[in-house]
Amino acid sequence: MPASNIYAFYGTDDGACAEAALRLFNKLKPEEGDDFANDLIDGNADNAEHAYEISQETIQAIQTLPFFGGGKIVWLKRATFMGSDRTSEAERAKLGVEALKDTLAAGLGEGITFILSATGIDKRRSFYKWLKDNATLEEHNKLDTSKDGWEEQVAHMVRKRGKELELQFTNDALELFVMLAGEDTRQINVEINKLDLFLGKDRRTVELDDIRQMVPLSRAGLVFEVGRALQRRDGARALELIDQQLDRGESAIAILRASLIPTIRNLFMARAAGENKKLPTHNYNAFAGALDKLPEMDRAWLPQKKAGGVNAYPLFLAAKDAQAFPFPALKKAMESCLEADRSLVTTSLDHRMVLHRLVVELMSSAKQRRR
Repeated sequence: MPASNIYAFYGTDDGACAEAALRLFNKLKPEEGDDFANDLIDGNADNAEHAYEISQETIQAIQTLPFFGGGKIVWLKRATFMGSDRTSEAERAKLGVEALKDTLAAGLGEGITFILSATGIDKRRSFYKWLKDNATLEEHNKLDTSKDGWEEQVAHMVRKRGKELELQFTNDALELFVMLAGEDTRQINVEINKLDLFLGKDRRTVELDDIRQMVPLSRAGLVFEVGRALQRRDGARALELIDQQLDRGESAIAILRASLIPTIRNLFMARAAGENKKLPTHNYNAFAGALDKLPEMDRAWLPQKKAGGVNAYPLFLAAKDAQAFPFPALKKAMESCLEADRSLVTTSLDHRMVLHRLVVELMSSAKQRRR
């Protein structure tokens, strides 16, 4: 049975581990004591020898009884030398971790609680196996952005954190924030806190322009922004972003394949799936449910999740905007994507002109955008 005074938080999501450990620390720290009565040890090791020294410092803290009596917490924060990297594999680092394990196994003094938060713990090692049997363990890993549906999980996380701060996101703002902040909990919290300070007490709704102004535009965010500009029929914005990427040395083929083709394909598929049908475009769950109810023949060619079923999220993002594009025009745009890809690979045509021509062709076919 796990000990009631040993806790370990580990995993690839450093921010989530630190946040969970901090909540526990605030909950357990002695009411009558102060922070100076506890030992907080920085576990970020520069090398194997430093890792050994950190382990020894932690052991000393565990073995030192509270000066004024009562209880205390020893928190080894963000330990970086317990995984499978070069520093962690060094003998000196291993020796320190083994000594720490032996100290914990010998038992903690009365009133002493040990908390560990680590960027990773090698599950093959005896230290992890001992913790598994004798400590309360929590694993926090980043979402796998290579798997379908990660955006929905991040969006849920953002809404939850925003609600705690009484912040609301418009749909457009939330979609862009997810693509810019990614799956890292620490980065998400940093950016939400920045937005909270930026908006102040008088305004609590996060708009699209707030995201563009405050959240750094990553490569993934640029790709997403180009796609959203196309979907919203904002050709000028799409061309501006494409030119920015080309001027920074980005490959035209990469822009075409990472942004233009997926966007046009999603618009085409969303429009085709809703042709002669009434698909709900204002609620994701209703939209996904409606797709699942389509006949097998109508679902088979739509993008599929690895685990099975239609990958509805990208189609949901495109469905409402797809109505502004005539179906024959989207079909023609798909053919133009193939021709643009072929031109970039096999001809000496100006790459900027090839991308511009594709954007202009798509925009000219759409209904005029209402301002």
